[in-house]
Amino acid sequence: MMRFGEPSWLDWLWALAPMGALAAWSSMRMARGMRTFVAPPVLERMAPGRSVFRVVLRRVLVIAALGAIVFGLARPIGNPKVRGVQPVGRDVCFVVDVSKSMLAGDLAPNRLERAKLWVRDALRVIKGDRVALVAFAGLPSVQVPLTHDYAYFALMLNDLSPKSAPRGGTNLGDAVRAAMGEVFDEGQAGGFRDIVLITDGEDLESSFPVQAAEAAGQAGVRLIVIGIGSERGTVLQMRNEQGRLEPVKDAQGEAVVTRLDATTLRDMARMTPGGRFYQVGTGDIRLDEVYESLITEASQRQFEDAQATVYEEYFQVCMGLALVLLSVELVIGERRWRR
Repeated sequence: MMRFGEPSWLDWLWALAPMGALAAWSSMRMARGMRTFVAPPVLERMAPGRSVFRVVLRRVLVIAALGAIVFGLARPIGNPKVRGVQPVGRDVCFVVDVSKSMLAGDLAPNRLERAKLWVRDALRVIKGDRVALVAFAGLPSVQVPLTHDYAYFALMLNDLSPKSAPRGGTNLGDAVRAAMGEVFDEGQAGGFRDIVLITDGEDLESSFPVQAAEAAGQAGVRLIVIGIGSERGTVLQMRNEQGRLEPVKDAQGEAVVTRLDATTLRDMARMTPGGRFYQVGTGDIRLDEVYESLITEASQRQFEDAQATVYEEYFQVCMGLALVLLSVELVIGERRWRR
């Protein structure tokens, strides 16, 4: 079964439809203009051998090549094979806030998509560590248990949305407890474990997040917190049935304003050994660099024999097809061949 390692690139396929329509419209307009203002014998003398069909064909080939490039960037993968590995590394649990407040547009395209982009960046530099993924809103949900199967992790990461959590709201404390109780082995000795928490910090459930972080710290787990969103507040907007953005309103009819709670997140990080808090706000962060400096260079341990699923990459086929299509487009020209 064919899958895509970076399916977000497929959204660009929607741009090819208007491009094709524009190419067809311009070709028809060109042909109509020639017939209207220039008699066929004169046109043949002015542009001998010119073929409208070839002009259209060249444009079709360019659009098809762009489509092949988009598929290549989406990284088609398949033919999974299970291989045994015996890596050295740490256990790292990515805990990502998927509450509706993470759909705020103070970071483009929204907070959640930006968070997923950062985790994908970190995934590119991970070597040997076991990774897990927890999505949370009102309740947490373990999306990926600890694994060396980075391809599977990436697929599940791409699917994160507010629907990934069983209940709405924001419950920071239970998210940390889920990582400790459902992902990590609570009986394991301290060290070698990290929680990377990405959230806007609005704990709406009063779940004692600082106390949860303190318990994690006592178990030797380090908390790396990425605070995302504006501290001043952003009006939360959602698309209606017509596809237009409109403010989300509370029970009193007031627009819902979502803001970063940096104080709580900073206190949570301080409760763990070596914990760090990065107040990104509406800016950006190189999570791959953070990962390499804080996790890759930290103490590691030898894991037991494990299995990882390795997929074959097929992007080369797509890029090769694009090259062939563009080469044909250059060769055929706009005029008929003559002997």
